[in-house]
Amino acid sequence: MTTLEKAKLWLSDTFDKETRDAVQTLIDSNSPDLEDSFYRELEFGTGGMRGVMGVGTNRLNKYTLGQATQGLANYMLQQFKGEEIKVAIAYDVRHNSKEFGKLVADVLTANGIKVLLFKDHRPTPELSFTVRDKKCNGGIVLTASHNPPEYNGYKVYWNDGAQIVPPHDEAIINEVYSVKFEEIKFSGNDDLIEWIGEEQDDVYIDACIENSTYQNVGKENLNIVFTSIHGTTYTTVPKALEKAGFKKIDLVKEQMIPSGNFTTVESPNPEEPAALEMAMDLARITNADIVIGTDPDGDRLGIAVRNLDGEMQLLNGNQTNTILTYYILNEWRKQGRITGKEFIGSTIVTSDIFFDIAKKFGVDCKVGLTGFKWIGKMIREAEGREKFICGGEESFGFMTGDFVRDKDSCGSIVLACEIAAWCKANGKTMYQYMIEIYQDLGMYYEGLVNIVRKGKEGAEEIQNMMKNFRENPPKELAGSPVEEVKDFKEQTSFSVSKNETKVMNDIPKSNVLIYYTQDGTKVCVRPSGTEPKIKFYISVKDTVTSEADFKDKLKSLEAKIEDVRKDLKLD
Repeated sequence: MTTLEKAKLWLSDTFDKETRDAVQTLIDSNSPDLEDSFYRELEFGTGGMRGVMGVGTNRLNKYTLGQATQGLANYMLQQFKGEEIKVAIAYDVRHNSKEFGKLVADVLTANGIKVLLFKDHRPTPELSFTVRDKKCNGGIVLTASHNPPEYNGYKVYWNDGAQIVPPHDEAIINEVYSVKFEEIKFSGNDDLIEWIGEEQDDVYIDACIENSTYQNVGKENLNIVFTSIHGTTYTTVPKALEKAGFKKIDLVKEQMIPSGNFTTVESPNPEEPAALEMAMDLARITNADIVIGTDPDGDRLGIAVRNLDGEMQLLNGNQTNTILTYYILNEWRKQGRITGKEFIGSTIVTSDIFFDIAKKFGVDCKVGLTGFKWIGKMIREAEGREKFICGGEESFGFMTGDFVRDKDSCGSIVLACEIAAWCKANGKTMYQYMIEIYQDLGMYYEGLVNIVRKGKEGAEEIQNMMKNFRENPPKELAGSPVEEVKDFKEQTSFSVSKNETKVMNDIPKSNVLIYYTQDGTKVCVRPSGTEPKIKFYISVKDTVTSEADFKDKLKSLEAKIEDVRKDLKLD
């Protein structure tokens, strides 16, 4: 079926007049958007379904959301026969999120499913927490994380509070694609909706503090600057910090106003220094020790602390997670809580320093594919045998304990501020503490390269790039021969020196390649599951003996990452 034929199907009476008129305009104007709006169906990726809002099968709208929810309802009615089914729904600050939240609730209640619907914006991790706290069968959050304003999205959680993974995800997708648009039940039953709000915040915040607090040293003397970057955490983080005992909290007031336009930033992504500029400016005025920002749905956190020159510097995700993980495990060891049956969680694109940290403290480090749903899967599969302590991934996500089964900025922020306060009370900065960890374990440094290719042609280009890297792997990176090639799509690990291939079947198939060189450099190549990007994760390592040595090694490792970029022709 051609794109035009698919578009004309949306001119039938199944679709409302507003939708029909918008599709007709695309057809009449021969708009280039017509192709991108209809050439495929939105897919569930590592973060669920995410896309540009608008009409069409490849857009997020009333009908694609309705189809997804009807398919989910059909599946849940099969899985939980005879039970009262409950689903919690949250939504972020994006355009249409509130309306989409009610629309999704209507489809569920039209199918006889009870809904716990937040009255207003709430962070994604609070939704994950609520699924378990309220003993729901599942959860849905309307969010597109840190994507541009024209995006929205839809993430599905199962009854353990974690995002869906196999076999549920594939089974749900099959149900979704078997739903015809005319079969969607839009006429909801408000009697089946329970509205939730501030009272649930308090329960969630208490759990964050309980799972993220180890000591109360110097909290009253720590100067904090926080920004929600127009996102959802205005509802939780300031309250959590105050309740945890922090006294000096300055908010970037202009950015505490929820807005789907993200009016003060180009991108509401705390991974990017530009998103924290206003917070950094405020930190200079208040002489802050730590700056923290969160993304729109409140699961990621960016942290800036004072470097060796006294300037505020944004830590990358691996650095933040290294500090948090090392501190937690050290506290667990001091409290005598490590028995050898504990583990931390990581992902294949995250720094290998987490293996070193786990080894030092006598715990296991389990690794999964990109996305916290895989860490959630680890926790579920280990229940009753091994205790999960904490987990993180390089994309600025971390969680403490298993009370939330997704990355959680609130608990992580409470923990990070405790560490910063403890460091200050002991005459050092969080940055210096990080260097001490590197002196102990070795210094890892990372770089991330994103190549954006939009639309159908862009998707094909990314596919061809992956094909080329798979068929023609680099022989050498930054002067060091490539020793191992891991192909997670083929589930193979090839040793160059031994000319030997081994099967890897402990991690599900995924379109990801990893190259390891003889000197420990690691490069991971992966198309994004939620954005029109191909990502290159570069990790290099060295030893470090002092703060002065750290400065020198940092320069050499930055230069090495540039050499890797050139060898991969990413400039």
